[in-house]
Amino acid sequence: MSRFFKIIISVFLLIIVAHASAQEKESRTSRRNKKKARKTELTKVSGEIATDTIRSIDTVSVVEKVVGYERKTITLTSIKDSVIVVAKDHPELATLDSIWKRELYNSDLFDTLYNSVQTLDYKPVEFVELPTDTLKARLAELNARTPFNVEYNPSLESVIKSYLKNRHEHLERLMALSEFYFPLFEQELDNHNIPLEIKYLAIVESALRPRAKSRVGATGLWQFMFGTGKMFGLEVSSYVDERMDPLMATKAACQYLSSLYRVFGDWDLALASYNSGPGNVTKAIRRSGGYTNYWNIRHNLPRETAGYLPAFLATMYIFEYADKHNFKPKRPRFAYFETDTVKVKQMITLEQVSEKMNIDLEELQFLNPSYKLDIIPFIKDENYVLRLPLEKVGAFVANENQLYTIAQAELNKREKPLPKFFEASHRIRYRVRSGDYLGKIARKYGVRVSQIMKWNRMKSNNLRIGQRLTIYPRKPVTTTRATSKKTSVADTQSKQYTVKAGDTLWSISQKFKGITIENLKNWNDISGTGIKPGMKLKLSKS
Repeated sequence: MSRFFKIIISVFLLIIVAHASAQEKESRTSRRNKKKARKTELTKVSGEIATDTIRSIDTVSVVEKVVGYERKTITLTSIKDSVIVVAKDHPELATLDSIWKRELYNSDLFDTLYNSVQTLDYKPVEFVELPTDTLKARLAELNARTPFNVEYNPSLESVIKSYLKNRHEHLERLMALSEFYFPLFEQELDNHNIPLEIKYLAIVESALRPRAKSRVGATGLWQFMFGTGKMFGLEVSSYVDERMDPLMATKAACQYLSSLYRVFGDWDLALASYNSGPGNVTKAIRRSGGYTNYWNIRHNLPRETAGYLPAFLATMYIFEYADKHNFKPKRPRFAYFETDTVKVKQMITLEQVSEKMNIDLEELQFLNPSYKLDIIPFIKDENYVLRLPLEKVGAFVANENQLYTIAQAELNKREKPLPKFFEASHRIRYRVRSGDYLGKIARKYGVRVSQIMKWNRMKSNNLRIGQRLTIYPRKPVTTTRATSKKTSVADTQSKQYTVKAGDTLWSISQKFKGITIENLKNWNDISGTGIKPGMKLKLSKS
């Protein structure tokens, strides 16, 4: 009986297992069919995406697949009468990406490098990982394949070892940025027949930060002063600073460096003059007794320039031998040649492009650094362009009419009007008024308090009424003098002006549009410059 009972139980269990297996098989078949149908639906939807509409978006459904960090989210979204597929990254990995992007794009590199060049002391540095004999051999190898004088000397050894010991993290981040900029630099340097190693100059100049600005106002990747930039075609306006445009500034830097090399016939001296000006280099040559080797005239150069070439050569060495010193730089998401430009047909902001094209604003600012207010203006006869990752260019062009319509509608709703376009001067002199403080002045001109202090060599935040401050404004500011209107010549016909106390011929000429000091002297038979209060001056020939 017991044996028969065991047989009955075994048969019953087998029936249960078989039934469960059949159900599981049916469930798998059902899921496979649903997945196949869904795939067909996605394919159909993707093939029907329209590119002529950008309107409100409605989420239709979400499909998820989770395998550790392989999780991906596909969201079907409806745009008016069409549907697109949006792929979302794993949130944890997206967070990691954002962290390294902040590291890559932040601005402390410029301040760190800028200060290090000025404070080099050339004291011996203990760095056992790089024996002196090894360094000498590598410098000799580098010297043989570059037009620069890279021969060993204790000062250069000190700078190289100091950088390796104290700047490892900073240099690793610069190496990551160089992956983006160096292909652009190399192409332009080659076009101008300039040594490709000069690409390292931009690291010393700006730490590869397009919006870098020095305490004296030098701006951009190649640190152009306002006047020098103008000489080489770089314009500055209320909206745009072409010194901060990577391509335009690189072209200008190549032209400038070529002209300096034609003067000195030596790349070391050309780089020194790029930093301090040709006049300082020729004076240093005279003071040294006619030497033309950089290392022989270095003690006669300004302090910053004295550390300039050693910093350049040290940077060159470290980049060329990065694999020997355990550098592991993170790589940018794309290289410069993986981007392209679109000429704008109407004013649009980077924020609008970011929102409508689903691109990080930080990424757009990185790609379009020359737009000071994050606004791309549309000016007749000017070619202002928007730089985008390659995969976004087609979508922008296909939808640009709708994008401009939406952008214009949003701009029309602004509470405050946009600033007017005008050519900016290289700097302003601000007179401190009652109630002023540095934060207030900084906000007015779109700069930082620390920048105002640096430009004016201030050691504290204290201000005094009447104090003059040098400011390189980022925001366009209309001053009373700039907006004051002169009376036109037509309004002064047959009129006279009564001289007041304190008037001069120059001050009177400034009050009337089209009238010069010579006009006033000729029309009123004045031989000198002396005028007296109460005199009646003609303001026209008749």
